[in-house]
Amino acid sequence: MKATIYENCPTLENSNYYIRRTKVEDAADLVKVYSDKNALPFMNSDNCNGDNFYTPTVEKMRQRIEGWNWIYEHKEFVRFSIVDKKNNTAIGTIELFHRDAEDYFTNCGLLRIDVRSDYEETDILNEIITLISPKIYEWFDCAMIATKAPVYAINRVEALKQSGYTKTEEKFYGQDKTIYSDYWYLAKEDESKNV
Repeated sequence: MKATIYENCPTLENSNYYIRRTKVEDAADLVKVYSDKNALPFMNSDNCNGDNFYTPTVEKMRQRIEGWNWIYEHKEFVRFSIVDKKNNTAIGTIELFHRDAEDYFTNCGLLRIDVRSDYEETDILNEIITLISPKIYEWFDCAMIATKAPVYAINRVEALKQSGYTKTEEKFYGQDKTIYSDYWYLAKEDESKNV
């Protein structure tokens, strides 16, 4: 796996959004994401020891971000903030890491996207997914990207379809052997066809 993302974390942008490493200064914006009870059902907490990410105060959000930064320093995952350029506000985060496992989702870049519920819209999610996906192969030296979208996440499912992702019935096995479903994937060769 390439370690360069843990040495020099990149920034991506298009006309509407910046995607950059999360900082403690984002806490006031991100508490609006992680205290948004309408956003919580769309967050992927598979294999997260029962944490549903509900974070009701700025101080607790700061602590969570400090934890993410500690994990980044230990090269386990990267947490990016998604910043809306219109109002310079962090409206969500992206978590990314390389996963090797004894299931279908091995040599995989795992993608988790959390956004405020007012940003859980097909066109917005498609724009974010399309911006980040091509870079994941390079950053994490993986053969596929996987992300979760339950059947009720209608806008997210449509955004994944539009971005070239395919639903799979393959199961994701947690560290404690818990079985998770509702995963979508984009293989490296599939992505190259969309370029």
